Amino acid sequence: MKIYILYLVISLMCLFSSKSICQTAALNQISDYIDIINNKKIAVVANQSSFIGETHIIDTLLSLDIDIKYIFTPEHGLNGNYDAGEEVENSIYKNIPVISLYGDKKYIDDSFFEFFEIVLFDLQDVGVRFYTYISTLHYVMESCAKNNTQLVVLDRPNPHLQYVDGPVLDMNYKSFVGMHPVPVVYGMTIGEYSKMINGEKWLDSGFVCDLIVIKIKNYKRSDIIEYNVPPSPNLTNLNSILLYPSLCFFEGTIISVGRGTNLPFQIYGAPYFNTNFIFKPSPNLGSKYPKFNGQKCYGYNLSEYSESKTHLDKINLNFLINAFRQSPNKKQKVFFNSFFDKLAGNGDLKQKIIEGWNEDKIRKSWESSLIEFSLIRKKYLMYD
Repeated sequence: MKIYILYLVISLMCLFSSKSICQTAALNQISDYIDIINNKKIAVVANQSSFIGETHIIDTLLSLDIDIKYIFTPEHGLNGNYDAGEEVENSIYKNIPVISLYGDKKYIDDSFFEFFEIVLFDLQDVGVRFYTYISTLHYVMESCAKNNTQLVVLDRPNPHLQYVDGPVLDMNYKSFVGMHPVPVVYGMTIGEYSKMINGEKWLDSGFVCDLIVIKIKNYKRSDIIEYNVPPSPNLTNLNSILLYPSLCFFEGTIISVGRGTNLPFQIYGAPYFNTNFIFKPSPNLGSKYPKFNGQKCYGYNLSEYSESKTHLDKINLNFLINAFRQSPNKKQKVFFNSFFDKLAGNGDLKQKIIEGWNEDKIRKSWESSLIEFSLIRKKYLMYD
């Protein structure tokens, strides 16, 4: 009775509140999965964005007397307060051990599986290959498959759901920021993506995970979703999320994307640009050591970019191309760093930019591989 009273309360909240809360995730539909986890020992993969209405999923499940044995958390930690790339430490939340999946071990160790029967996965993805939550998903699926443990993925919306774009990963460049042969923007929810990992046999040794995906009700690929909680410290609003596939390439260059400012992934620049827009990075939450710390940077402000582009249909490569052309020293080792090829998923994009290819010519080089991927993707789509 306690479970269904709470479910009724959440349903009423969705009825009278904004679409962004109602469609936050499939986890709002407690009745769709409560029977799976009720009276079971479970583990939960979650972070700061894992909310049911205005309550964190952990607190909601505890209020329903669900027996949570472990919490596993990805890059940035349970509270979203670790920098990008910073090793996340283990901790405790309400007497429940919180185990990091971002450090020496990025998978759930076999030794944990004797303590729970089901893993519940709830992370807010943003639909971009180098965003590491899908890599965490891969390792969780692999761990569950090896240990014959069921995984329940609570699906969430994706603002890049209606298009695919970017080079498909060359598996010679496989890393934690690119584990599968998919384009930079793959146009799938995290639930659809988990089905693709299973269906394409991308897990180690051909493992197949015992997977249940809880579908989002009344959700369409064209829906515009606002995020009440940032999915990570430097994706602070929808605009930064929409720009992320285009601007994250700068993480593999000498250019700043505004880490250490109040507009991360909404601006970019460097001390040597000749523009009127000025910013000065300094340490803040999610960026303890920002690029060009304390230096005056000149660049470009894209903080209103999405107002006339509520639905994007491609990556904007001109940001990157123009920044390269404006750089005083265009030698590969000066503008690009060793991380760039991992983000691009190949060694070709960097070379094409160095050789002066324009955006249209680069984009045409992706066409055939995007067509091939789209045929694979189509098999796993769950929403109109």
